[in-house]
Amino acid sequence: MKTVAQTLAEQLLEVKAVKLQPEEPFTWASGWKSPFYCDNRRTLSFPALRSYVKEELAQLVRQHFPEATAVAGVATGAIAQGALVADVLNMPFAYVRPKPKDHGMGNQIEGELPQGARVVVVEDLISTGGSSLKAVEALRSAGFEVVGMVASYTYGFDVAKDAFAAADVTLLTLTNYAAVLDAALRTGYISEAHIPTLEEWRRNPSTWRQ
Repeated sequence: MKTVAQTLAEQLLEVKAVKLQPEEPFTWASGWKSPFYCDNRRTLSFPALRSYVKEELAQLVRQHFPEATAVAGVATGAIAQGALVADVLNMPFAYVRPKPKDHGMGNQIEGELPQGARVVVVEDLISTGGSSLKAVEALRSAGFEVVGMVASYTYGFDVAKDAFAAADVTLLTLTNYAAVLDAALRTGYISEAHIPTLEEWRRNPSTWRQ
């Protein structure tokens, strides 16, 4: 029987959420260059896959964070996924901006969570973990307890693992880079010829082609 990681990896490939561009690398928010990109927000456009992701994320919350009483999504990528998960769990929902708005109410946390809420954070993708943990910091500063984070996908970088450990945040994800790469090779989505470039990038992602 396939694992959730294998199943979602294959579905990401089916909806062409994975892009490989060694000659024209992507630039991430962190400034890193990458030949590989996983745009799992594409899952929102496919009803069956959208439902699969929300149900599996909700199940992670039920199993591992039963104490959670509210859900927060990280803007902008996880606003929709977070709201879907909150709906499944019948919990209050808010989303967290990277920084407070410079107009209007000046909010960083949009929505209203109950005082003292125990919040599980929903993210769409984890690369370095920087933006995700900024959301955690904002929630904690506002007086909420962050019980953990769930995400659809992680690249599995050591820098992210270290950052989450330092912030004392438990992260659980549905699938990951290794599962997607394995599925991509098995299905011919990428070829063995791409592997040396991907291995070079994985060894030193922060300095690759800088």
